[in-house]
Amino acid sequence: MSGQPAQPTIDTHLLVRDGDKLLLSQRGGPYGFGRWHMPSGKLDHGESLTAGAARELFEETGLATDPASLRLVHVVHHRQSPAAEDRIGFFFEATVWEGEPVNKEPEKCRALQWFTLDALPDDIIEYPGAGLHGYLRESGLLSEHGWR
Repeated sequence: MSGQPAQPTIDTHLLVRDGDKLLLSQRGGPYGFGRWHMPSGKLDHGESLTAGAARELFEETGLATDPASLRLVHVVHHRQSPAAEDRIGFFFEATVWEGEPVNKEPEKCRALQWFTLDALPDDIIEYPGAGLHGYLRESGLLSEHGWR
């Protein structure tokens, strides 16, 4: 017996790392309003993962990076609820870029801020938090979040 093939949304998330500091953004849109996450977005049709990640980073922060310099550090298979479409988030570490971070999407983002790894905010959105904590704990490449 076979069901319908899965059609998850594919997301890219950027862990912009400067030594022991990580760049986070504070949500301004309805999902997770006022909470923290990292620059991220949906992959466009026909776009490679690294190209999509580099595009999202530039669109949100003005930081330009070569897609080839991004390193895949974690993957999260996320389920918000049984009725919602599941998502697969690819988390990339960025350690090389050009420019200074600027909030280029003030309608979606309230702030960009550097945090040291030992003083991350408590109110990180759960889905990107699963990827961030998987990366920091080096607990393997995959986390499944929201599945029971």
